[in-house]
Amino acid sequence: MLKLSPTVKTKTPQLALIAITMIWGASFITVKYGLSFSTPVLFVAFRFAAAALAVGLISLQYCKNFSAKDIWAGFCIGTVIAIGYGTQTIGLQTITSSESAFLTALYVPLVPILLWLLFNKRPHVMTWIGAGLAFVGLVFLTGNGFGAIRLEFGQIITLIGSIAIALEIILISYFAPRVNLRRVTILQLIFASLICFLMAPLVGETQLPEFNWIFVAIIVGLGLASAIIQLVMNWAQRVVDPSQAAIIYSGEPVWAALIGRLAGERLAMLSILGGVLVVLGVITSEWRPKFKKKE
Repeated sequence: MLKLSPTVKTKTPQLALIAITMIWGASFITVKYGLSFSTPVLFVAFRFAAAALAVGLISLQYCKNFSAKDIWAGFCIGTVIAIGYGTQTIGLQTITSSESAFLTALYVPLVPILLWLLFNKRPHVMTWIGAGLAFVGLVFLTGNGFGAIRLEFGQIITLIGSIAIALEIILISYFAPRVNLRRVTILQLIFASLICFLMAPLVGETQLPEFNWIFVAIIVGLGLASAIIQLVMNWAQRVVDPSQAAIIYSGEPVWAALIGRLAGERLAMLSILGGVLVVLGVITSEWRPKFKKKE
């Protein structure tokens, strides 16, 4: 029987988060194709509904005796998930995808900042360096920068989404050790789906997508992917610091770019450099150098 080394065992949660960023990145092309069958916010609502059903089916024994803490945690996390996805989608109606990706990437440095402000938890200096490297890498990946940003409605609402994503990562780490993992995952997905369904008419999405087996297959596939992603996030972030988790999640567009390249999309040299910087950011955030004290 294969035995894992102590180092691999202690890094299993981090490795699991890296694995789900690969799934996350791989789903990007599917999402782009799926949006040809549905309006954006309703698409997200159906995706989370399918994910909630998937987690519920494999967690039937946990679907009872929900505590007030489970419900509160599920509501809080589900709300920021819906706001994050919803505002990003609304913003995309008036700004470019590269601008949206750049503004959304602000969640990487926002997580350690919000942790410091909300919980007085000062991140390690290597976490700050890793977050900086990852953020610069994402800027190169998106091909945008502060000079191209104008603070109009689309940009402002996307920034709100970035804050929501940062809060999602922080709230998952806060609630994960305190609640039942399966129950809260089901609840957060249900709340995220319901809030997106409620949000849809507010942004003019009043017509449900027409029934199509391809659309059903896409929703089921993405629902399963979202179920795996949320379960792993909730499990791994019991031990992974939220600032480190945010840096690891920044690898998602790297995988999306690589898979896009395999699908025939061109990848600029600056984007490749950006991907390298994101990877360096992840590695740096995990590094804890030991300095010898002077005699």
